[in-house]
Amino acid sequence: MANFTWVIDQRKCIGCHACTTACKSENEVPLSVDRTWVKYVEKGDFPNSQRHFGVLRCNHCANPPCVHICPTTAMFQRPDGIVEFDKDACIGCKACIAACPYDAIYIDPESHTAAKCNFCAHRLDVGLEPACVVVCPEEALIFGDLEDPLSKVNQLIGREKTQVRKPEKNTDPKCFYIGADEAVLNPDVQTYDESGLYMWSNQREEKHGAHLDKNIPSGISLSSALNTVTGARVAYDVHHDIPWAQYVSLYLWTKSISSGAFLFAWMLWSSIQFGFVPGPMPLWLVWGAPAISFIYLAVTGILLIADLDRPERFWYIIARPQWKSWLAIGSYIILGYSVLLAAILGAFVFGFGMQVSPWLYHITMPLAVMTAVYTAFLFAQAKARDMWQSPALPLHLLQQAVLAGACVSIPAAALMGNLDAIADFARPTIVGAIVLHLVLTIGGEVLTEHSSKAKQRAVDMMVKGPYSKIFWWGNIVLGSAVPLTLLLVTGFAAPSYSIDMIVAFLGLFGLLAYEHCFVMAGQSVRLS
Repeated sequence: MANFTWVIDQRKCIGCHACTTACKSENEVPLSVDRTWVKYVEKGDFPNSQRHFGVLRCNHCANPPCVHICPTTAMFQRPDGIVEFDKDACIGCKACIAACPYDAIYIDPESHTAAKCNFCAHRLDVGLEPACVVVCPEEALIFGDLEDPLSKVNQLIGREKTQVRKPEKNTDPKCFYIGADEAVLNPDVQTYDESGLYMWSNQREEKHGAHLDKNIPSGISLSSALNTVTGARVAYDVHHDIPWAQYVSLYLWTKSISSGAFLFAWMLWSSIQFGFVPGPMPLWLVWGAPAISFIYLAVTGILLIADLDRPERFWYIIARPQWKSWLAIGSYIILGYSVLLAAILGAFVFGFGMQVSPWLYHITMPLAVMTAVYTAFLFAQAKARDMWQSPALPLHLLQQAVLAGACVSIPAAALMGNLDAIADFARPTIVGAIVLHLVLTIGGEVLTEHSSKAKQRAVDMMVKGPYSKIFWWGNIVLGSAVPLTLLLVTGFAAPSYSIDMIVAFLGLFGLLAYEHCFVMAGQSVRLS
């Protein structure tokens, strides 16, 4: 069986963009998106300066993260090694974009589905070479079968020193470069003009996000520092959108409330049963917590569907799941959680709620935990984003759910006229959850020197860059320090009604602020 691959000889490339033009023509690629593009990086100062070219595109990885994360098999790997896409199966979830470390995937503005380079598979199937290979005037693009020892690509890979992009991602990329400058392939050593100016135009920022250095106060900007060391400035690049934005931030928040409200009620009920907390369990909370969870879970589903570029296809994720994807697994977790919540509520509607609730609660609890934490495993599949690759993320998401559940239970208890019974358990829960959040955030993210430069840049964007005000004032000060101080200073055993309400709303606000910073800053680092 063939195993197709590229060799790109950057010693020959003249930066003419013929490959880009041929690709657009052959595959009818719309304006504003590209399957292949040529990046320009300049080094040195005039007259001792040089321009380096880099042809960038899908690497057709042997271990493709876009295929693993796709929930509907819209991204798939052919037996000949080509990573192909099926626009008729795509729901536009953009998970493949979040997973690709090479920024090679885009959402087609006409079909609203994911697309990318596919080696011109329709040409290969009839014995023709990809359009870009045919049109290259310098024969800098060499295409062939990696399994054929007589193929030119096999001979070049065996004879010449080759490079691949981001080998540390363990994707086994099959796009091999000869003679490419490190500054072209490695975004960690590239700098950008802070004005966004390129050779012919300015880069759009409203969807991509701010440049790395912008709004980071320091004696010397990061671009200036990197330029001093590497002398590498990006002179031309194409625009790449951030795939996940405010809908994902809100989804994390509402999902935390949904799972947390049930977990808080289960924790309280279990504590009463084991004698750690005096009873009895408030009857309204036995059905009220599942009701709150069900409502916020419905909102979570609406947000997830709203974020799809093809929302009318949302049911594909249930009808044709790809079981390696945590997006598909998570959808079934949410579905199972919603069914059990509905069963508890239905039991109360038909008058036998207290008879079945104890064992239904224990059955539902694992699904509530899984609903809270499965996103950590989804983010782990998003290999492009180093900030999301944290082994502590499942614990952090569980902490956020417990905090959200305790906070949302206070106004619910006040509405039911039974605040004291709930608040006595909620206050220490909130204190413990906030302390754990500060340890994981400040200790695990802010004060830690990260081995990954991309993760360090993302953290800097969150704590020093354009998201710093939301992070420090929204999350740390108003969402953590103020509630913690109010509870500790007043004695969290019995503060006033007004303090309980302030703590609850600030806790929820701080959680939303952190979710937004985490999602947006995590995607702020350029990949190509």
